[in-house]
Amino acid sequence: MSSPRIIFPDRAFYHCVSRVVDKRIVFHAGEKEVFRSILRKLETFCAVRVSTYCLMGNHFHLLVEVPPRDSIPPLTAESLVSLLHLLYDKVTVQSVTAQLESARKSWNTTWEREILQRFERRRGDLSVFLKELKQRVSIFLNRRLGRSGTLWEGRFKSVLIEGGETALHTVAAYIDLNPVRAGLVARPEDYRWSGYGEAMGAGKGSKRAREGLDSLQREALADPERDASGLPWNTVRDRYRRLLYLDGRERPADESGGSRGRKGIAAAEVEAVVEGGGRLSLPEVLRRKVRYFSDGAVLGSASFVEQAFEILRSRGRIGPRRETGARRLRGADWGKLRVLRDLQIRVIGPEPGQ
Repeated sequence: MSSPRIIFPDRAFYHCVSRVVDKRIVFHAGEKEVFRSILRKLETFCAVRVSTYCLMGNHFHLLVEVPPRDSIPPLTAESLVSLLHLLYDKVTVQSVTAQLESARKSWNTTWEREILQRFERRRGDLSVFLKELKQRVSIFLNRRLGRSGTLWEGRFKSVLIEGGETALHTVAAYIDLNPVRAGLVARPEDYRWSGYGEAMGAGKGSKRAREGLDSLQREALADPERDASGLPWNTVRDRYRRLLYLDGRERPADESGGSRGRKGIAAAEVEAVVEGGGRLSLPEVLRRKVRYFSDGAVLGSASFVEQAFEILRSRGRIGPRRETGARRLRGADWGKLRVLRDLQIRVIGPEPGQ
């Protein structure tokens, strides 16, 4: 079964992954800055929210919040023109502006509505957002590298993530710990091109990154007493730091015993394998590559996965022989998390450095 695209009518979160063809390293510091600039501009234009992200040398991870269509304020001529500056050159902006002015002067509301709807259809749509992101990055990199042809390894992968603390925080931590697992940094805040790293920095994008992490906290905690301004950043920062750092310290190598040291966050020791069957603890798993986060199709509680399963079955995307949707995750103590796809092979990757 291919990974299905499931679009919920209400607010939904998606973990999206895409890799460069042949796993070629094309994103260095300069390219990463351009990628992030394009990402933030498209985030605004498409009216979605990037809750957190991580851009590596040859792939990216995004945790994207997509709002209900009816919650997005409809475009007006003025708001469209202000958004066009984010993505288009001066000539294009002037052209669309002139069309809108002509429609207004001629009292041709149908023409004006058609212009607005042409751009309105691109808002609040995950596929449009990822398609334009990859296209615009491809154009930039092909010019920069003097290459042509496909940059990305096929279509992007996406997994629908249940709102709530368990699923959202698990996936967010997995994304922000990517550079730690790869041995690029010792602490997640030291990596500039991730949601957590950007939020902890002092750059002009830190405010947007902090808003993304705040949206995760508001969704996960579901605190009815919280006002519209969200939690104070210090509270958000401390809660998310506890998730990433856990409770221990980095384990040094034991030369006398012949064991190697374990890469990780300096303030968080990877916990021992949980009792019973050699299963790994969740902190241990978050340091590794986990296929469920890219190929699992739907991740969340059993009831959430079953809801998505019924939607897919009603659309003919799942055969009649399968009666239930929620499947247990293998290879670790995942608690109450369930997944739609029952993956069998290489579910959890090797420990970093092996």
